[in-house]
Amino acid sequence: MTVQLQWRGEEPERVLVVTMDRPDRRNAVDLETLLQLQRAQQTATEGGARVLVLTGAPPAFCAGADLNGVESAQFLDELSATLTGFTALPFVTLAAIDGPALGAGAQLASACDLRVATAPSRIGIPAARLGLAVDAWTVRRLSDQVGPSIARGMLLGAQTWNAEQLNESGFIHRIGDLKHALHFAEELAALAPLTIAAHKLMLEGAPVEQAEAARRVVWTSADAAEGRAAFLAKRPAHFTGS
Repeated sequence: MTVQLQWRGEEPERVLVVTMDRPDRRNAVDLETLLQLQRAQQTATEGGARVLVLTGAPPAFCAGADLNGVESAQFLDELSATLTGFTALPFVTLAAIDGPALGAGAQLASACDLRVATAPSRIGIPAARLGLAVDAWTVRRLSDQVGPSIARGMLLGAQTWNAEQLNESGFIHRIGDLKHALHFAEELAALAPLTIAAHKLMLEGAPVEQAEAARRVVWTSADAAEGRAAFLAKRPAHFTGS
């Protein structure tokens, strides 16, 4: 297996840690890794995850696509399916970056909702050095997240930035290691899951009718009543996702 799964926490606040585990290839993704990441997304959904943490075994988060086989149409199709699969999950996805996140690694980090990274970790898309190109979906998403100027530097200049620099741009949400990322994941898992699902639909550009239906479900939910009761009682809320 090139992807390892580990459940953390108790129900309902469960966190699934998904680790890309090809250290000899610096966790470069091949076709099998992409298929396993898609299965991990399904496992997280079926297992009732509140948060999915995506990370890589040392010494890298993901050094890009494994250049053996990237020319195949199936690889490109499965890479696209994997990236959009993370955005379609109804719960928070958190990239925990320690080491290089380059090419497909930067794409995977961008596909996640939130990102934690160690300060020296470098992120970029050096496709122009390899004669390759990323898809338009990645270009738009990356430009929205890091800003047009940095995106142009990454895509047209094959430049990389460290996590501290990208923390200033807002792409990296917290500076820290996997331990910090897991603590962040625990905080996120305690939030109202119906709210997360509705907001994520809106952030990912769902049709207005679908987004509005999700919002109405949130406002009439048991969790909404629990949130108000907890606020008035000055206690932590315990959300069930109902």
